[in-house]
Amino acid sequence: MKKEANGASPAVIRHAERVADLIVGTILILLAVYVVATSVYHLWTHAAADTSLAGLTISICSVVLMPVLMRQKKRLGLRLHAQALVEDGMCNLTCAYMAGTVLVGALLTALCGWWWVDSFFALILVYFIAHEGIESLQNAKK
Repeated sequence: MKKEANGASPAVIRHAERVADLIVGTILILLAVYVVATSVYHLWTHAAADTSLAGLTISICSVVLMPVLMRQKKRLGLRLHAQALVEDGMCNLTCAYMAGTVLVGALLTALCGWWWVDSFFALILVYFIAHEGIESLQNAKK
């Protein structure tokens, strides 16, 4: 957006968007790998989700606020024809999914003693994280 405001050529703007897509895609793929490794480790060691008040509060705030932020970024990105901003908004949606997973996992652990549920849900979430990462990487190649 700054490049557009400074009068950069369409080629320079597209290059910047490709770099942003590459960075976002790479980060999401690395996040997916991390979530798989951490979840498998926690399942192996029977580690349970943290049920602290601070953790639950942050998760609730993220579940509520991240979709709002995603919609605003998507709307602005579409209006400015900035695909990188749209993709960044999708990262916020992924963050909301992750926060929801943490919240449900922590609550089920606290209420039912299901130590494994947080890691199980996180492994399901990997599909969405990886999908968004692959999509961003594909956008970077266009």
